[in-house]
Amino acid sequence: MFGFVNRARLASALFLGAALFALPPSSAAADDEGLTGLDGTRLTEAELSEGNLIIVVWASWSPRSRGIGPRVEALAARWSDKARVITVNFQEGADKARSFARAQRLEVPVYLDPEAVFAKRYAVTSLPFLLVLSDGEAAFAGKLPADPDRAIARALG
Repeated sequence: MFGFVNRARLASALFLGAALFALPPSSAAADDEGLTGLDGTRLTEAELSEGNLIIVVWASWSPRSRGIGPRVEALAARWSDKARVITVNFQEGADKARSFARAQRLEVPVYLDPEAVFAKRYAVTSLPFLLVLSDGEAAFAGKLPADPDRAIARALG
């Protein structure tokens, strides 16, 4: 069983890495357009550069993302007075992301990264991934820890 779990994690990491590097480079114009939310809103570069943001990147196919809803909602309840909490779906279509978010009871905004432009920019290497931005600078970037509050508190000072 232990060997199977390690092989599954390795396969997932290899898939994510291959997906990130197999894509053609995106143009700067695509970067400036930002990300589209499931509600039709846009997350622009200007918004990423202002204030504090807590961003969780996930995908429905990632086994570790299966309990993401309650974890992200807890972050929003705990940190919404100090940062905007959002999520970014990695390389899935709106229908799949919407269905998963609904099943997870994910209420925070969900933005789509269908071509992994955002994921490449912030070197997303595992899912779920936690990114804390402070005025556009990455204050924390890495695997979503079991206790994200400690990492977020350090990142936001």
